[in-house]
Amino acid sequence: MSEFPYSGEFEIHRTLPEEGTDREIILATLSTMSARENPIWEGGQCSGTMYCGDHDHYDFLNEAFSHFSYVNSLQRDMCPSSSKFEAEIIAMTLDLLGAANLTQSSPGGLVTSGGSGSIAHAVLAYREKNQTTNRPNIIKPETAHPAFNKAGHLFGVDMKIAPVDPVTTQVDLDWVRANIDSNTVALVGSACNYGYGTVDPIRELGALALEHAIGLHVDGCLGGFILPFGQELGYDIEPFDFSVPGVTTISADTHKYGYALKGTSVLCFADQALRDGQYFYLTDWSGGKYCSPGMDGSRSAGLLAATWAAMVRLGRSGYRHYAEAIFSTSAAMQEVVLTHPSLRILGRPSFLFSFTSDEYDIYLVNDFLRTRGWRLNGQQYPNALHMAVTRPQTQPGVVERWTSDLAEGVAYALLHQGDAAQSGAIYGGVAGGSNDEADTFIKFFMAQMMDAQLAIPAP
Repeated sequence: MSEFPYSGEFEIHRTLPEEGTDREIILATLSTMSARENPIWEGGQCSGTMYCGDHDHYDFLNEAFSHFSYVNSLQRDMCPSSSKFEAEIIAMTLDLLGAANLTQSSPGGLVTSGGSGSIAHAVLAYREKNQTTNRPNIIKPETAHPAFNKAGHLFGVDMKIAPVDPVTTQVDLDWVRANIDSNTVALVGSACNYGYGTVDPIRELGALALEHAIGLHVDGCLGGFILPFGQELGYDIEPFDFSVPGVTTISADTHKYGYALKGTSVLCFADQALRDGQYFYLTDWSGGKYCSPGMDGSRSAGLLAATWAAMVRLGRSGYRHYAEAIFSTSAAMQEVVLTHPSLRILGRPSFLFSFTSDEYDIYLVNDFLRTRGWRLNGQQYPNALHMAVTRPQTQPGVVERWTSDLAEGVAYALLHQGDAAQSGAIYGGVAGGSNDEADTFIKFFMAQMMDAQLAIPAP
């Protein structure tokens, strides 16, 4: 970002204004920004990001939020509604993810701030359960979300990174089996992974977890609220939830395909005993007795109310209806990719798919697609592009635009074989694999991008 956002157009506040600004001016400013930025995703050409895309639904959630926007959900004595909302969100999610199969335990859950929050709480739970282990470790596929690495860094849990099969993009079970040791407290499988939209072999991972008496976390942050409905609709999706013996925790983001507001997620536990390790108590504090169910203290009751409202409003039939549209749209878009001999799809994807080329740098295709308004997510090792199909892609005409634009993008790439792709400088992998020098430079570049978003320009 070369300059401060909206510089020269709106006033920049380097200090608090002495006098408050008129409401009308503030609301007009916000309206202008929103109206300018929304079209980037409204047309259905942005991968992921906006999972619902329905302004009427957003208006409904905003109204639900407004009734509790000022409420702290810690104050359950004053606002018991928070207990109702949270308990029912957790119960509905547990039911969706097969908790009825847990006849020998008492399942439970937490509502967290998002996928990273749910993953972090899961890592913390396994550490707390295994405090006799000097330095616990968790085995995760390379494709599993970076939030596991972040949580391991924060909580002192080593992450063993299991390779994935380059054809199936699923975790290498033999490697996992060979690397479980006395300090391993849990395994991880994705349903589905962010990069390729593929589901790891959860049944086999569950069997390994049971054999070694360790946990198995299924990261369903992305797929948790759509894969179950894909199964109901008859799509070929392997079991991944609590119906699989050995699964002990599942994360599922309500703010993705649950169509709630950002940011909420649910972390489900096969047994409340594992969940209870998250609870923090300080009973002898001078300020009174303190308890929180997780890392966060104050939490927005408005988000709990809006999430509850989204789930109850849509119901199973609503989610199923949208899932059918998304799966069928994804299948149609994948079929378009496969009409081009120079492109290939990675693994056996679900609603999210990734594709690459063995003939040219796939980022050449991306360069062209960006000129047509497409915003695909970039990958590396190998360079690839992925499309997370959401409700905006199910609009009439999007698949047709995808068909024509991708054809022109492939023609552009074939014509410019050997040229350096512009978008590859941002998204593409380092030729020959990463090294210390490249790692340092990339970190510097990424930090500069974040600083550009946050830095206040000089007067």
